[in-house]
Amino acid sequence: MQLQVTNSPFTQEQIELLNRLLPTLTPSQKLWLSGYLAAAEAAVTVLDANAPALFAGGGKPVSKEVTVLYGSQTGNAQKLAEKAGKALKERGFEAKVSSMLEFKPNELKKVETLLIVVSTHGEGDPPDNAVSFYEFLHSKRAPKLDHLRFSVLALGDTSYEQFCQTGKDFDKRLEELGGTRFYPRVDCDVDYEEAAAKWLDGVLGELSKEANASGGATPLLSAVAAAPKAEPAVVYSRKNPFPAEVLENINLNGRGSNKETRHLELSLEGSGLKYEPGDALGIFPKNDPELVDLIIQEMKWNPEETVTIDKDGEVRSLKEALTSHFEITVLTKALLQKLAPLSKNSALQELVAPGNEAKLKEYAKGRDLLDALRDFGPWDAAPQQLISILRKMPPRLYSIASSLAAYPDEVHLTIGAVRYQSYGRLRKGVCSTFCAERVPIGDTLPVFVQPNPNFKLPKDPDTPIIMIGSGTGVAPFRAFMQEREATGVSGKSWLFFGDQHFMTDFLYQTEWLAWLKSGVLTKMDVAFSRDTEKKVYVQHRMLERSKELFGWLEEGAVVYVCGDKQHMARDVHQTLIDIIEKEGGMSREQAEAYVTEMQKQKRYQRDVY
Repeated sequence: MQLQVTNSPFTQEQIELLNRLLPTLTPSQKLWLSGYLAAAEAAVTVLDANAPALFAGGGKPVSKEVTVLYGSQTGNAQKLAEKAGKALKERGFEAKVSSMLEFKPNELKKVETLLIVVSTHGEGDPPDNAVSFYEFLHSKRAPKLDHLRFSVLALGDTSYEQFCQTGKDFDKRLEELGGTRFYPRVDCDVDYEEAAAKWLDGVLGELSKEANASGGATPLLSAVAAAPKAEPAVVYSRKNPFPAEVLENINLNGRGSNKETRHLELSLEGSGLKYEPGDALGIFPKNDPELVDLIIQEMKWNPEETVTIDKDGEVRSLKEALTSHFEITVLTKALLQKLAPLSKNSALQELVAPGNEAKLKEYAKGRDLLDALRDFGPWDAAPQQLISILRKMPPRLYSIASSLAAYPDEVHLTIGAVRYQSYGRLRKGVCSTFCAERVPIGDTLPVFVQPNPNFKLPKDPDTPIIMIGSGTGVAPFRAFMQEREATGVSGKSWLFFGDQHFMTDFLYQTEWLAWLKSGVLTKMDVAFSRDTEKKVYVQHRMLERSKELFGWLEEGAVVYVCGDKQHMARDVHQTLIDIIEKEGGMSREQAEAYVTEMQKQKRYQRDVY
């Protein structure tokens, strides 16, 4: 594009300079330049408008200190909190970023500006490292916070009824205690990046505006007036996943098992991706093509009709959009409410009406988009209307089952294929059956590394570790053992593993036995629930070894739990308290406090789902 004298405010000399410069700029340089000019103009405007306050000392200065607290189970909230802290520092604020577990609650009395970034775990529960702070705020010990200004970023998943409940609870409670909400709470779904970015921009804008008006922080102009950076090398991430080649895909279960557990080995060669034991790998899956075809047939649509799939105007065929870009297997309250205007079916209108929340929840459980389309027709909707209300396909996270020290440029996963009958149809886990049925060796999977700073091996290699998991929950412990073997760590290790049958479901049996023989693994107790008349689970094995287990705890052992949150992890948690109470000669309250202290010392870590 060439500038013309007749339609621009520039001189002829300026136009010639611009016409030589503009064609040489990369898209990122153009974006930076436009942001710089806008920010510079805004900063000048703010400085001009508030000159009397800046130089005459008018008004009370706004504190430059901002405390950012996060509660995070898988690391997303922590990553966003750290990003907020970095952005605040770039704008001249003194940002203190901390997990809620490590923050001393009584320090709230000294905090003037607070940002909360917190996820919701399961059915409305706080993440493990937010529980104690959450309970403190909701107790009688919580202080009055009339001096506090706050804003909350809540992470959640709309497929759960209690969407972002922990964030909502914090937001409400801080206001009840007298705090002032200086920027509205933002609730994020699993596709959280855009909403989180808007929240951060809004928070920074509000704080910068107030600080500039009172001379409290560096004007925005100085924060952005840096030289454009060179084009970076390709960085693979959640937004830009790496196409990892499948090197191996085998079923770990023996013939006759009720389960199918896939062991995947993927190549990371050339990706630059790094991970540590305890981290997770994200996979962007594809929907079952049979389910996609049934939806298109039900609506009598043309599978090749094009639809727009994002705000940038990118188009795909309807079949490709439903296969690769949108979630169609989870039916939520939000989706049913969005579907209602597209149908004149009175039953659907009644279902989404206020007061019928219990019926709506019951209907959505175990059903998917196809069920709703079949149950509530006829539909007056074009393909684009349906696409526009569907949620983007969220990635699935799996605990990594390998160590880079043992397998450079590779990552291994342990994935249980999910299949079950519901309302007369076979249902399939989106990613698990995608990997089990439609990902042969040689294909690629779009992947990214999801760091999990809350599930890590101890820094002291001599620290004993106790690993407790069932089924695919054994995955990160395989990574732990590979790492310890590869690095020559000598600390004691103890595995409690459970599954259904010894003969068919002892995942990675030969590897565990080899580590036992070599001494990398010190002890192993197994529980196969279907091999005995009375079901035996990992918590029963823990009780059988309670005295020795407590001895390990007293030596400073770190306890790791991985697997099902609602049953296994809950039972293991209670059993751990039982053992401490019994073997330590403590009251129940003392035993619970012992476990809480273990959490604070990062000696009790959970990766549960």
